[in-house]
Amino acid sequence: MKITLREYSPADFEALYQIDQACYEPGIAYSRRTLSEYLDLPATDCVVAEIAGKIIGFCITAREGAAGYIVTMDVLAAHRRLGIGTRILADAERRLATAGVRRVALETATDNVSAIAFWKKHRYRVRGIKKNYYPGGRDAFAMAKTIARETPAPGPRG
Repeated sequence: MKITLREYSPADFEALYQIDQACYEPGIAYSRRTLSEYLDLPATDCVVAEIAGKIIGFCITAREGAAGYIVTMDVLAAHRRLGIGTRILADAERRLATAGVRRVALETATDNVSAIAFWKKHRYRVRGIKKNYYPGGRDAFAMAKTIARETPAPGPRG
């Protein structure tokens, strides 16, 4: 199974919207308008994962100076636990580091056990709780991680 990671293209929008709807329950999944607004922000990046030309996941990040934020990370259920989310995240973090980001933050529901385990596995740590963050009064963990500066490959020596 060859996974290709690439930059988002506007032609991907409907596929990303459908994946987000499949990954999150109503009220948490983004509306078309909100998803479009995130993708159109000037300091936003989106890594898309596909297999055989079919989009199976993506990660949207935003940044301001040295601060980065994971807006959403979505992988279709049939493709979870195969390392795809890890690959998407690594590419998203690499892109953020290249843009000068040093600290990345996110929120995840306090009752989403698999998401919490995923983020902790990738060295994100709980920094607090945001009460009533999600519809229905669900709380979220505020999580963050420091990422390494992207260093350029050594050039030729002369």
